[in-house]
Amino acid sequence: MENPIYLTTKPPSLLGKVAKSAVTVVLIGLALMFSALLFLAVLIVGALAWGYVWWRTRDLRKQMRQYRPRDDVVAEGEVIEGEVIRSEVDGMPEESRAAETRKFIQAVR
Repeated sequence: MENPIYLTTKPPSLLGKVAKSAVTVVLIGLALMFSALLFLAVLIVGALAWGYVWWRTRDLRKQMRQYRPRDDVVAEGEVIEGEVIRSEVDGMPEESRAAETRKFIQAVR
């Protein structure tokens, strides 16, 4: 009884090599075609999703264009400069608050 692993076969003929090459080229062509179709489908779904979001948010965009900030709100480009000197917060001197904060931090550690 012969082992089927060691069976010898004839080398492929020229016609067999050409047929294998043709099948390979056709399969590669089909793979490229289907990948292009898949890319196109993803692109169309993405464009539809973007269009849906754009359409659903049109009222919000209109409201944002019509919005005017209040006068007491700082406008873009406006710089407010100044100094703040505070000695007491909530009736407690600042040195005492700093000491209380240090005690709290040490207690937490």
